[in-house]
Amino acid sequence: MTSNSDSSAQFPDDGAPKNVRSAAIASELEAEIVMGTIPAGARLDEQSLTKRFGVSRTPIREALHTLVARSLAERVPYRGVIVVNITRDRIEEMFEAMGEVEALCGQFAAERMSIGDRGKLEALHAQMGEIAKSGDTTEYSALNTEFHGMIYKGTQNRDIAELADQLRLKLAPFRKKQLQSKERVMQSCIEHQAIVEAIIERDTRAASKALRRHLTIAAQEVLSTIPA
Repeated sequence: MTSNSDSSAQFPDDGAPKNVRSAAIASELEAEIVMGTIPAGARLDEQSLTKRFGVSRTPIREALHTLVARSLAERVPYRGVIVVNITRDRIEEMFEAMGEVEALCGQFAAERMSIGDRGKLEALHAQMGEIAKSGDTTEYSALNTEFHGMIYKGTQNRDIAELADQLRLKLAPFRKKQLQSKERVMQSCIEHQAIVEAIIERDTRAASKALRRHLTIAAQEVLSTIPA
């Protein structure tokens, strides 16, 4: 593994729970893979990583498991965990899958979400609108995850909700900068308005269409920053 980054200043100390440490390690390695600091084909060696982060092998193994689950690395027999080549086409494929799964989530949520949860979704959307106006993109991004999670839950289908969540996590490294501008956050609110209205009205077709469009716009923005 070729990265020489020094993460000791920000990395959780040994007193932190193992899951916190493994999540922090995964997040840092994830960022380095996406930025190309750790190139495709590089071997993520457990021993080297334990020395770099000053932790035992357990959180390192958990972090590597996370990277494999998010398709940023793969386990190769006799070689270990290897960084995969994430091409523009591969990212486009993931967005295509995410768009279709979220469209299905919208359809099912419009049909099945409880009255109480519809009210909570509407209230969350209103809260996000106020935060968007304030320009707090960090808080908006956190609530955006909650917003989509409520829609997944509203499908009342655990397998579909789990699949949607997995795809969202896979795309997360490539979308980190997406909601960092007030302009994009305000546009996101407009797109969410169409989604919420369709779900409240139990309009399955409109909800499906609005979520697919929402993901299409997200894909276009992310892909526009990646060389063809």
